[in-house]
Amino acid sequence: MQQLPDGPVSAVRTASALVAALVILVMSALWLAPPAHAAADEGPEVRWSVVPADESGPDGRRAVEIEVDPGEKVDDYFAVRNISADEVVFGLTAADGFYNRNGRFDILAADQESVDAGTWISLPETVTVPAGGTVVVPFSVAVPDTAEPGDHAAGITASVLSVQSAEDGTSVGVESRVGFRVLTRVTGEITPAASLAGLSGDYTTSWNPLRPGEATVTFDVVNEGNTRLLAEGSVSAGGHTVFFPGVGESTQELLPGDTRTITVVVDDVWPLFAVPATVTLAPTVVTMSDSSETLDPVTADAVVWAMPWPQLLLLIGLALVVGAILWGRIRSRRRLAAMLDGARAEALEEGREQGRSEAKTPAGVA
Repeated sequence: MQQLPDGPVSAVRTASALVAALVILVMSALWLAPPAHAAADEGPEVRWSVVPADESGPDGRRAVEIEVDPGEKVDDYFAVRNISADEVVFGLTAADGFYNRNGRFDILAADQESVDAGTWISLPETVTVPAGGTVVVPFSVAVPDTAEPGDHAAGITASVLSVQSAEDGTSVGVESRVGFRVLTRVTGEITPAASLAGLSGDYTTSWNPLRPGEATVTFDVVNEGNTRLLAEGSVSAGGHTVFFPGVGESTQELLPGDTRTITVVVDDVWPLFAVPATVTLAPTVVTMSDSSETLDPVTADAVVWAMPWPQLLLLIGLALVVGAILWGRIRSRRRLAAMLDGARAEALEEGREQGRSEAKTPAGVA
């Protein structure tokens, strides 16, 4: 299925060297791709695009966003462009939409049944587009009287079924789909709300005791309201603050009821046994116009356990060195005292011997 666009501590003198073991976590990313054993398409290459349109053709929109009262029906158009060299019959589908764990918009697979906005869309089953041509297709969105207020996501796709050959010679049918989002806001009481859950922290130690490490904070953003939200905010730890999304990162959009896991890394955090971390969520409500609305910030706290092993090892090494020096001085003083005591005892003994010798000598005759 094709997704929709949209350092080391040195011991001194008598202290022995301490070796730290580094554990390297190797993570493998799984990428959704066509089966590696499939060969190239047996038919001619088919390329196409599907975009919102008006009656005359593509109108520059990337998605259809409409605001509708319950029970109301809205008519609209989309254009299917065939960039191939042959005429193609495209299958047309509408289904419920969702955001995957990577934050990309997608729609339900063909074998899954839609239960929400995907069932509100009516469109032809197929469209035939000549080579190099574009065909405008009408569709309608009929919102039930019982539809709940708030945002509902769906998507429209144009697909082709190609036949590929496996290595064992069997034929494999592959459906490729291209499409766009259809986002419907049903009028009524709009109640945007968000919360934070599942906070956890981890600390990566720098084995250079003169350098700080990094704190990794992971949390879930939960859209508890009935409107789409953009997850924005900050994480503070160890006196440093990092904003999310970061530079070059896409803003995470959440549909009503969505939960999105976000991980933020805060650099230059010193290991102080327990490092307080604060997550501040300032979600933005997505509107159907150019205006925006920011909800009151939501905060949550966590503790990142950061043991200062390199610094402790350095202190132990220094303590051993200082202890060795002090012990050496104590031993030197004891040896000197012993030598002085021995010299005094020897001098005293010599004095006694000399006294006894003088006492044995006869007195002179007058």
